[in-house]
Amino acid sequence: MESGRTTLLKEQQLKDQFDNLEKHTQSGIEFVERYTKFVKERSEIEINYAKQIRNLSKKYQPKKNSKEEEENKYTSCRAFLSTLNELNDYAGQHEVIAENLTSQIITELLRYLTELKAERKSHFHDGRKAQQHIECSWKQLESSKRRFERDCKEADRAQQYFERMDADINVTKADVEKARQQAQMRHQMAADSKSEYSNFLTKFNQEQNEHYYTLIPNIFQKLQEMEERRIERVGVSMKTYAEVDREVLPIVGKCLDGMTKAAESIEPKTDSKQVVESYKSGFEPPGDVEFEDYGPGQSMKRTVSETSLSNSRGEAKERPSGGKSKGKLWPFIKNKNKSPKQNKEPLSNRFNEFMASKPKMTCLRSLRRGGSGPEDFSHLPPEQRRKKLQAKIDDLNKDIQKEMDQKDALTKMKGVYEKNPQMGDPASVDPRIVEMAMNIEKLQSEVQKFEGWLAEVEGRLPSKSDPPRRQSGLYETQNSNSSTVANNCAQDRESPDGSYTEEQSSETQVKVAVANTPEFDDEFDDGDEETLPTIGTCKAIYQFEGHNEGTISVTEGELLYVIEEDKGDGWTRVRRNEEEEGYVPTSYVEVFLETNAKGAMTYI
Repeated sequence: MESGRTTLLKEQQLKDQFDNLEKHTQSGIEFVERYTKFVKERSEIEINYAKQIRNLSKKYQPKKNSKEEEENKYTSCRAFLSTLNELNDYAGQHEVIAENLTSQIITELLRYLTELKAERKSHFHDGRKAQQHIECSWKQLESSKRRFERDCKEADRAQQYFERMDADINVTKADVEKARQQAQMRHQMAADSKSEYSNFLTKFNQEQNEHYYTLIPNIFQKLQEMEERRIERVGVSMKTYAEVDREVLPIVGKCLDGMTKAAESIEPKTDSKQVVESYKSGFEPPGDVEFEDYGPGQSMKRTVSETSLSNSRGEAKERPSGGKSKGKLWPFIKNKNKSPKQNKEPLSNRFNEFMASKPKMTCLRSLRRGGSGPEDFSHLPPEQRRKKLQAKIDDLNKDIQKEMDQKDALTKMKGVYEKNPQMGDPASVDPRIVEMAMNIEKLQSEVQKFEGWLAEVEGRLPSKSDPPRRQSGLYETQNSNSSTVANNCAQDRESPDGSYTEEQSSETQVKVAVANTPEFDDEFDDGDEETLPTIGTCKAIYQFEGHNEGTISVTEGELLYVIEEDKGDGWTRVRRNEEEEGYVPTSYVEVFLETNAKGAMTYI
């Protein structure tokens, strides 16, 4: 009985150990799953970070045909572009990290988890099977033991009954024999039960010994090895996690070195020289201002040097309110005021010289609002015009070389066709060769045209070694200059959106007409171009943000002066004060013209 209790106690303890191991191994699997999820989320963070870095780099890349692309000639802008490119490569390394984390850790751990779960299930299945087998053997042993005990008791009762029957003289001999046979049978059954119990006991002891000393230890050993492999696998994954980051560090370092190198390549002096070259006008500096003697017997008429700057706004404000204020166009424009030592020139020569110094002055209406400008770039300062013309000539020469190369290739192809007619018809190439020859001739004529303009500009530009000199006021005759100005203005007039119009500028016609009047001759001697008179007022009914050159910003309800009405292109010229004027959309304002507004326009 004591042995049976000990066996039952051991079986219960063994079952409890299996339960503990099952819980522990399950928690180990959950730990691997949690670590896999952690690496997966890290991979997603790396992918999102790389995507955001790439979007940031793309956002700040210079747009094609934009001002930012033109600024790439500066070293600071090129350095920033290099930084953006390096940043893009830097984002690529984070994508590599995410890819390696997925392939080297996440995928491998997911596959290992599947194998681990299957192995764990197999080991615990073997453990349960062994437990069930030993329990079944124990039950058989208990059953044979109880049967042996029962048979022994039955044999004792049968023997006692036989002894009573044999001692009783009243019982027949047959009954005594029957009781003796029954006792012998019971003793035989008890002996058989004893033998069976003994066999089951021997078998159970062997199985129990094998169970506790072989099967269960082997299962526990396998579970232990499985758990050690799991822990080792987690350690390898953690090491791989660090190695994935370490592998990209050299390339990340190169990206950072590239950013540092780009920053070190910035040259402030070079950029400042680029700015000087970009905005150098090429105008000749003004000459010395002559001494004006106001002593006794001298003329009191005020004179100004031919090459001096235009009169200041302060002087214009000091004039009577009925007079017209003057404004300057380009710096260093010649001012042909009379000097006591000079003979008065005709106003036509002065007007022609003024128009030559500021070509197509009245045609800048379209340029101020973002137009493309005339073909010869005459709206630019001399130095900038020279650069534009030279760049245009270089582009045309490249196109000519390209066409010539294509023509030479077609000519060689034609020669091959002539030698080998089976390869193609030589006559089929002729139209293309003729077309290319015409294109080359057209491009060459364009080059000659631009070279003529370039030669004209280079002839006008002053040499750096030449001292400042006074410029002559003698130009061509009034008729030739007037017709040239009118034709140029008619050719270059554009609408606000840059479209071409054949309408000749009424402003130029008015200026040329007024130039012949004595009144204008007296006013032009006093200084620069006059500001336009007010022809009415207007009220802004909408807000307008004037971003383009030549426009002016207005707020809703603002009152302004109208100085030029809409000429059919949808724009009205207004003035806020003496220093602010520009164009606004006609549909954005409500215009109130004065009664004599049309007459006032003749004095513009």
